[in-house]
Amino acid sequence: MAGAGSFRREMLEAQAPPAARTGRLRWLQENLFSSWPSALLTLLSLAAILWLVAHVWPWFAHSVWDAGSLTECRAIIRETWGEGASGACFAVIRERWQQFLFGFYPRELYWRPTLAFVLMFVALAPILFAELPRRLRWFAVAFPGIAYWLLWGGPASVPLAVYAGFAIAWLVHRAVAARSSELVALVVAVAAMILWWLHLAGPVARALPILELQPVGSSRFGGFTLSLVIGVTGIAFSLPLGILLALGRRSQMFFVTTMCVGFIEFIRGVPLITLLLVASFLLNIFLPPGTNFDIILRVIIMVTLFASAYMAEVIRGGLAALPRGQYEAADALGLDYWKATRLIIMPQALKISIPGIVNTFIGLFKDTTLVAIIGLLDPIGLTTAIRADTNWNGIVWELYGFVALLFFLCCYGMSQYSQYLERKLRTGQR
Repeated sequence: MAGAGSFRREMLEAQAPPAARTGRLRWLQENLFSSWPSALLTLLSLAAILWLVAHVWPWFAHSVWDAGSLTECRAIIRETWGEGASGACFAVIRERWQQFLFGFYPRELYWRPTLAFVLMFVALAPILFAELPRRLRWFAVAFPGIAYWLLWGGPASVPLAVYAGFAIAWLVHRAVAARSSELVALVVAVAAMILWWLHLAGPVARALPILELQPVGSSRFGGFTLSLVIGVTGIAFSLPLGILLALGRRSQMFFVTTMCVGFIEFIRGVPLITLLLVASFLLNIFLPPGTNFDIILRVIIMVTLFASAYMAEVIRGGLAALPRGQYEAADALGLDYWKATRLIIMPQALKISIPGIVNTFIGLFKDTTLVAIIGLLDPIGLTTAIRADTNWNGIVWELYGFVALLFFLCCYGMSQYSQYLERKLRTGQR
């Protein structure tokens, strides 16, 4: 057959692909130089980065870490690098870093907020990572009481009395549910818990003082400790409250829907600053004379309510995104409303809502800086107080840069965890 000898009869050895189609060169071509507009933007971005580094790097390179005032910092910079040189005066951070972290908390008691901070990660670990033993979640339940006892001091019987209210509500619910409907049992249990807290918890805690620590007033709180207390508490309570509001807004009961819609729309229509001013100045007017309602507790309540309204809309979006077939499947299995919500509907809705939930958490944590308006010395409030000192009057970038770094680390950590959780729950993709 003509031409038969021109066919190859043996297999060729595998060869490496061209260098331009693999490795870093391919990545550069696909991501930075895929087209002429992309290449132009890449070059402009590189030029901007080089210009920024050229102007900012000397400021860091000429930094001073050991000085007693801004004037002394500038004198050291002139003597070391000559007239006209500029540099950062990080000596203020070295001198005031403890104040940035702990505010005016007694120095000899720094171990208490430090221990509470470490225990917070121990409590969060079994919630954030399902691989850990589930029984460790009991510590997460006990942690709020432990943190309150460590931070504010006083007898440990105070948080124990608060937890006793939940135990009483559970016992009352079980007793009433055996003889009446679930709704009646829930109402009676909540009423019993509130009565315990209002009338009996205080006397019982005072009558049985155990493991008493030196009390620390809320006026001594400040710095990053204050931001963590408000932010973490608001995050922890706004999520379950937001879930209930989202379910209530989608309820078919007119009264429940109206109350939830009214609350959500009112809170979302009012600036957080207004709510903080109400918590600071107006809330005590409506309380009985002589009532001492802690200012930090008032702020936590307002921040939690504010965040829960936004959280409710985020979760409602997740509920609306679920296919109708998921609800029908729950009905076909014979599940009641609460079991269907807990086992089928809510897990999927929360999975869909993860980006929005974490975005709300990050916004809430950054909004804790607004408490400086009502006189609480969070990190932003402390910068103003430090700048009022004659030794550091005129210093700006170093203080705000340090505060920005602290908040960036926390917010970036939350963002990275959300991305990890999304990858872990991505069951519908391969």
